[in-house]
This record gives sequence, C-alpha cells and structure tokens, in this order.
Amino acid sequence: MNDRVAEDRRPLGDDAIVDHAIATRQSVRAFLPTPVPRQTIEEILQLAARAPSGTNTQPWRAVVLTGVAKQRLSDAILAVYNDAEERKQHIEEYAYYPTKWADPYLARRRKIGWDLYGLLDIGREDKAKMHAQHGRNYVFFDAPVGIIFTIDRILEQGSWLDFGMFLQNVMVAARARGLDTCPQAAFTQFHRVIARELGLADSEMVVCGMSLGYADMSKIENMLVTEREPVAGFARFLEK
Repeated sequence: MNDRVAEDRRPLGDDAIVDHAIATRQSVRAFLPTPVPRQTIEEILQLAARAPSGTNTQPWRAVVLTGVAKQRLSDAILAVYNDAEERKQHIEEYAYYPTKWADPYLARRRKIGWDLYGLLDIGREDKAKMHAQHGRNYVFFDAPVGIIFTIDRILEQGSWLDFGMFLQNVMVAARARGLDTCPQAAFTQFHRVIARELGLADSEMVVCGMSLGYADMSKIENMLVTEREPVAGFARFLEK
C-alpha cells in the first residue's frame, strides 16, 4: 500500500473522527468481498437521514442490494451496456453534467480521467479498455453492497440539494466505520433497466448508485488522490 495513503487512513481519536472521515473519503473503484452486516448498513442510513431538508420533506429513498439481487441488476445492466446498438437506446433522464463544457471544469474532468487511466495503463486510444473500466461501475466495483437512490418526481431542485447532503452523510458515516464508498452517476443512463429490475414505481426517478464496502487498497486505482482548490480559490471574505 502507498505509505502516505496508509498513514492518512489510520483511525484517530474521537476529537478528530469527523474531520478524518471527511478527509479520507474517496471514490473507491475496487473493493474486497468482505460482507457488510445489514445492521451496519441500517445504522449508516439512519444516521444519514439526519441530513437537513426543506420543511423536513426527507426526499431520499434507497434500494440496498446484496448477493443475488445485486448480481441480477448488474447482469441486466451489463447485457445492455455491452450491446452497442442497444446501449444507444438508453439515455439519462436528467443532465448531471453540462452540455457545454468550459474551464476550469473541463480541465478538472480531464485530469481525473487521465490520472485514473494512467494508473490503470489505459491509453488514450484504447477504447476497449476504457469500455471495460467504465463497465465496472455496473458491478459496483465488486463491492458487497450496492445502493440505488431514487427521488419522487414531484419534487423540485431544493429537494435534490437536500438529497446531496443525505448522500454526503452516507459516505462520511461509512468512513467513520472503516468502510468506503463510490457515488455513481453512471447508473442514471440505465434507469429503465433499473426501474424494471427493482420494480420502481413510475413516480420514482433514479438519482445515482453507490458502492459500499471495504476498499481493496492493494489495487492501483485506489491510489488515485484527487486535488482540491484551496479556500482562496473558491471563497471571498468580505469584512466591510
């Protein structure tokens, strides 16, 4: 394991546990098969549900998948994903990313993509390897737990903001318990497959997926450390 990453991931005292959980959260792309007890998952979700929401609407919904149920959804999505013609018939219900990119967002997007592919030795023209790596989203990067999050279609932008705070709580609570996650917008392309396989109501919209489990830190992709802008790069302090 990378020594710096190993050092960063050591548990700290109670006085620093929240900071540590936030600082060591990362999008993990390779997991160990070690099961996560249902009670632990329920604890994480119950704690995450303390997230604020406008007039206490609590807009979050989740379908937790393990074992055969998780495998069945993965198989159904991959059957479509790996069929080039069929895949064209599946598009996202909502725009997660901008339709027109500009810097600094484009530069950041490109950097993380090529940093990851560089670690995995995937060249810029190696479309087959890129396809295979992206497809690992749909097996939840081999995590023992997969979660699909949905929201009621009648809710508006404010509830989506609330949902984001809930998702962050899930990830931070997981880290506090020694677990890791990967939030995944990749699932939204296949919302029709997901709705069919999970029996979602027509009123439910897929927000994202998430992998949950114990990170396999022997895998090179988990050595990816993304950069963040310093406070001076995104905040202004006005005193007068």
